[in-house]
Amino acid sequence: MFYHLTTSRADDTARNLLTRSLQAGWRVMLRGTDAAGLDELDTALWHGPDEAFLPHGMEGGPDDARQPILLGRGPIGNAAQALMAVDGALVDVAEAEGLERVFILFDGQNEDAVAAARVQWKALTAAGLAAQYWSDAGGSWEKKAG
Repeated sequence: MFYHLTTSRADDTARNLLTRSLQAGWRVMLRGTDAAGLDELDTALWHGPDEAFLPHGMEGGPDDARQPILLGRGPIGNAAQALMAVDGALVDVAEAEGLERVFILFDGQNEDAVAAARVQWKALTAAGLAAQYWSDAGGSWEKKAG
């Protein structure tokens, strides 16, 4: 599932999708490309409303395998059923085939991010994986393809 962010913030969209994933009973690996960006998401998740707390940890700790949501830059380390990629993090086709859900969030204001998402879309769909493209350009999420 590709999420083209134009009006929504990445941390808000991630929080919503992570909440739904946990409700579905899935563990999630949230993969980014840089430590600073992951630190920002970690902080945003810790400072959310108490009633919407999302249990998570940063990659590299002693309990990585037990984390319901694991933030990191490496391979899936928590037996996740879902993978969320942000900031241009790559998703391998073989990796995606074994998951219940893959979320790719990308900044619609950044041409490089849009181009990278197109490359991922082509690779995943060429491998026969079903994909959906969602955009918030109209102010609310709309399914545009898939």
